[in-house]
Amino acid sequence: MKPVKVGLLGLGTVGTGVVRIVEGNQEDLSRQVGSPIIIEKIAVKNVDKYRSIEVDNAKLTEDPWEVIRDPEIDVIIEVMGGIDQTKEYILEALERGKHIVTANKDLMALHGSEVLAKAQEKQCDIFYEASVAGGIPIIRTLIEGFSSDRITRIMGIVNGTTNFILTKMSQEGASYEEVLKEAQELGYAESDPTSDVEGLDAARKMAILGTLGFRSNVELKDVSVSGISKVTSEDIAFAKKLGYEMKLLGIAERQGDEFTINVQPTMVRKQHPLASVNGVFNAVYVHGEAVGETMFYGAGAGEMPTATSVVADLVAVVKNLKLGVNGLKAIVPYNPKKICNDEDVYFKNFVLLHVDDKAGVLARITQVFAEFNVSLASVVQQPNETNPDAEIIIVTHLASKASMKKVLEHFETLDVIRRIKSVYRVEG
Repeated sequence: MKPVKVGLLGLGTVGTGVVRIVEGNQEDLSRQVGSPIIIEKIAVKNVDKYRSIEVDNAKLTEDPWEVIRDPEIDVIIEVMGGIDQTKEYILEALERGKHIVTANKDLMALHGSEVLAKAQEKQCDIFYEASVAGGIPIIRTLIEGFSSDRITRIMGIVNGTTNFILTKMSQEGASYEEVLKEAQELGYAESDPTSDVEGLDAARKMAILGTLGFRSNVELKDVSVSGISKVTSEDIAFAKKLGYEMKLLGIAERQGDEFTINVQPTMVRKQHPLASVNGVFNAVYVHGEAVGETMFYGAGAGEMPTATSVVADLVAVVKNLKLGVNGLKAIVPYNPKKICNDEDVYFKNFVLLHVDDKAGVLARITQVFAEFNVSLASVVQQPNETNPDAEIIIVTHLASKASMKKVLEHFETLDVIRRIKSVYRVEG
């Protein structure tokens, strides 16, 4: 019954939740793993700062190295954030034979391969369930639950801030700027919301999911990214009229040995399960060759949901310690990375054009689509009472990304097209 001692790097929102769970559920945790779990030391920025939870001051330090170099500590939990300096802390901890639990999506998206390789070399565990989708156990599911299957598609809402914004815009008809301000006031969005609204946060998470799902070293640069800052209430109204909801989706798809990963605003058919995921909630939809379609839904952020995933990883580490099997579950990518060409990536598209309101315009536009082998599912032309131009709304059948790029480039040269107002991917 020797206790397992834990070092905690960071005592912010998630770190506080970790302390609450470990100390509040000590009896249950001890019964699960066969010994007490003790948080031995905690690295913080300011030991004198007021905190919402009581912590023995003797456990606090402002020096993370003091936690990492403590020979009594078996496991390091990293919830402090940061990238380069944090990577040094984790690599040094692994070098010293300590197991790692982290919620750091930025670190794992940018340096996951290096960290995983070091963990394998030192036969240490490194678990990072909380780095994607908060309390949803999607990483463990991809590693263990789908270990016998071949994943062909991962599609998800993995950023709660953007989902909150798009939900409010859809339900209330409010503008992007109005809802972003509300999200900032509620604490859902940062004062600088760039990482969320421009899709960078979702891209990092999709890089992690793609790495695990396809067993290949997916880097952030491999993810094509477009955010929601240009989505208008008009766009969302058109989507609803056509039977869609607007969502920021991360989509990872495999075709044979090649894959593609995109993050972009997407019109999702209302009948699709992801269309009903609202507010700050996350959901990940996974398709396997054997299992077919599955979906995982839950809180994507917050103190207790994220801390729950962190402590679940901690329990897994301690169980492995008891069995003497640490370091055996790390997934080091083994498939060569092959990115699909744009010619091989197909999806439906929504296009909204502002055009001259005169005869023959529609024929010229449809001719461009035909020239580049893009088939049209629907075309609607209508006047706009607030705009002297006419509006043409087009939904395509499946079309290659390369062909659509050529269509849009050609549209830029047509004198009858005043503006390419909006272009979105369509799912369902």
